[in-house]
Amino acid sequence: MVFQHFSLFNTLSVAENVWLGLDRHLSLAEVTQRITQKAADYGLDIDPLRPVHSLSVGEMQRVEIIRALLGEPKILILDEPTSVLTPQAVEKLFVVLRRLAAEGCSILYISHKLHEIRALCTACTVLRAGEVTGQIDPRSASNAVLSQLMIGAEPPALPPRQGQAGAPVLQVNGLRLKSEQAFGTDLQGVSFTVRAGEVVGIAGVSGNGQQELLYALSGEDPRAAAGMVSLSGQDLARLDPVARRRLGLHFVPEERLGRGAVPNESLANNLLLTRQESVRPWPGVGGWIRVKALRAQAADIIQRFQVKASGPAALARSLSGGNLQKFMVGREIAAQPKLLIVSQPTWGVDVGAAALIRSEILALRDAGCAVLVVSDELDELFEITDQMHVMAQGRLSPARLTAQASVAEIGEWMSGLWSPETPAKERHVQA
Repeated sequence: MVFQHFSLFNTLSVAENVWLGLDRHLSLAEVTQRITQKAADYGLDIDPLRPVHSLSVGEMQRVEIIRALLGEPKILILDEPTSVLTPQAVEKLFVVLRRLAAEGCSILYISHKLHEIRALCTACTVLRAGEVTGQIDPRSASNAVLSQLMIGAEPPALPPRQGQAGAPVLQVNGLRLKSEQAFGTDLQGVSFTVRAGEVVGIAGVSGNGQQELLYALSGEDPRAAAGMVSLSGQDLARLDPVARRRLGLHFVPEERLGRGAVPNESLANNLLLTRQESVRPWPGVGGWIRVKALRAQAADIIQRFQVKASGPAALARSLSGGNLQKFMVGREIAAQPKLLIVSQPTWGVDVGAAALIRSEILALRDAGCAVLVVSDELDELFEITDQMHVMAQGRLSPARLTAQASVAEIGEWMSGLWSPETPAKERHVQA
């Protein structure tokens, strides 16, 4: 099984994790060689010697896929397996899955991506709130039919584009940083701008420098030199995440439990990670938490973003991944930021929740906020961004207006195949 939430030992290497699930008569060297070969066959780039704790979320998912395929399964269960792959790699994986099925392997494919279900599966069972709502041949069903079964209605249409981009809010100029991780990706002269009232997307296969870029923008890595990162003209060099939040920068990380939320704390208390409105200052000792106000804020987010939870006192770890994601995104959007940076905004959520999150991001944009979205989901980026870049091997591609981009082109760029001379498109997005 390839789990959506990973079952890996962080202190072991990729090869050692895979080795645990294979024939014990195989040597570690043989397993390492097989991983390298399987990764090349399926376009799943990974270094067998890297410790798992140094991998991004996307790279961990690749380890899970390779481990499952190396086990030569009779039954293969895949839970959201393609969120870290380029479109070309997805097609390659589907060829492999079809071949496995033809050879007699039974495959259970769990996904919220309706086009993948329709392209790959021969039978589909739809679940909603723990109950079967339909069994259907997806090859003869439309996305609308599947959406109706999944959420009881078609996803609401996203609001139309209103107005145009305004003044620069986030400016990144020639950002160069050596990764602090032994197996990380160095940033090589990254430059881009995000304007007020604009959504800019960054596509790319996970592990190509996105994590290092997000750390540099959020303030978790404050090593950027003066002038490399600025917010509304103010240099952010050396400012920590708290100081950046005070300037209006809010951030949603890709890791939910552990970074985005404290598992054993309530939803109300998790607001305190990035929101300080419910703390009454007290000179010399910090402040008092206004518990009623904090719970009211949490309850408002739960209601507005349709979070399925027992209430503000519910522990973060008690929520499903999709509901925790809605709460985290809601927490930052409700803060009315000047700049919102979101990593993997709809990873692992159903089509209804994804539509809600995307519509809220677009509403924030239309209210004048600058939004940067880093996502492995090309469909998502094409749906909500005004323009996009691609990150590969620590480099950032030129800007491309989303309306003028194609999936094939962006997919090629995700492999680093863009020309350095490719001209950047006009940055102002017309109404």
